[in-house]
Amino acid sequence: MGGPIGELFINIHFSTAIQMCLLGFIGGVLSGFIGSGGAFFMTPGMMNLGVHGVVAVASNVTHKFGKAMVGSRSHGAMGNIDKRLALFMLVTAALGIRLAVWINDRLFRGGGGEHGGSSAAITDLYISVVFVSILTVVAISMLKDVLRKGGESTGPSTKIVDFLRRLYLPPVIHLKVAEVKVSLWVLLTAGLATGYMAGTIGVGGFIGVPSMIYVLGVPTAVAAGTELYLAMFMGAFGALSYAWEGYVDIRLTLLLYLGSLVGIHLGTYGVKVVSEKVIRLVTAVIILLCVMSRGVAIPVYLRALHVLTMDPRWDVYFNEASKALLFLSGIAGCVAILYYVARAYMQRRRLQFSISESRRSGGEKYAAQARGYTA
Repeated sequence: MGGPIGELFINIHFSTAIQMCLLGFIGGVLSGFIGSGGAFFMTPGMMNLGVHGVVAVASNVTHKFGKAMVGSRSHGAMGNIDKRLALFMLVTAALGIRLAVWINDRLFRGGGGEHGGSSAAITDLYISVVFVSILTVVAISMLKDVLRKGGESTGPSTKIVDFLRRLYLPPVIHLKVAEVKVSLWVLLTAGLATGYMAGTIGVGGFIGVPSMIYVLGVPTAVAAGTELYLAMFMGAFGALSYAWEGYVDIRLTLLLYLGSLVGIHLGTYGVKVVSEKVIRLVTAVIILLCVMSRGVAIPVYLRALHVLTMDPRWDVYFNEASKALLFLSGIAGCVAILYYVARAYMQRRRLQFSISESRRSGGEKYAAQARGYTA
């Protein structure tokens, strides 16, 4: 057990606490809407507020457990969870998490990070590079898929799904809720990748959800709900793994909860009333903006490691630009989601009003006819 590393934990002032709550709210809305857990927004957000990368990941993974539990309950009520799929993926997801924790811990302690020095930039750089590399591929793939189809179809690409079905790698598992059949080996590989990403950058959903949709052929709503159900177990295991090494800052976790447990209900409702195409489009755009935000911060870590020659006074400009871009993407994403939710709600109210008016006018007409017959 590594024990707590006190020098890593930042002082939380009132303004920092408010920003943490805002991070949680935006992340909650996004996670309920796209099933990612919202960590793709909250992990870099905490790093922009001065939290070291390994602590940001650890605290976010811990936060992921409770939020995923609330989100999966909402999705479960709508029938969007395939528990069989989640449990198969969990087998290797746990291994992926342990591998990620081990790598982050070795990089941090190996660089002398226990003293809170500039060598902590090693893990920050590693986390940022993985974040940018993986999520860029995911976002561009999703965006290309949505734009390529134009207005003709709203369904995701099935090229990989069709290829794997032709390949046929037994044993094949039948997933009843998702209504698909898939090789056990493909399930285990997807679980390993999801666990590794969750443990490395706190973002498992952006491997888990796309892999369920584009590799396994799972409907988008079921993929979102199932990933949150899976995230509940991954979050618990990841939290214990990072807490054992002393990297979890429970204060950050609780502040994130204050915002996320409200936002997640709004996002979950959005899944029910917004089309799959819109969900994927919003997801892809937000990820790309978050990737740009994290990419802007990379020169700061390179300078700290003496890889890049740059005036240290420029650090604040890079950090502020990264922070501004991140909050812009999160707020814009929330506004878009809430807009679609509000529009769908108003359409439903208008429909209900029309039906009630139709019934009322029909009743009045029937009553008038009845009076005529009586006369």
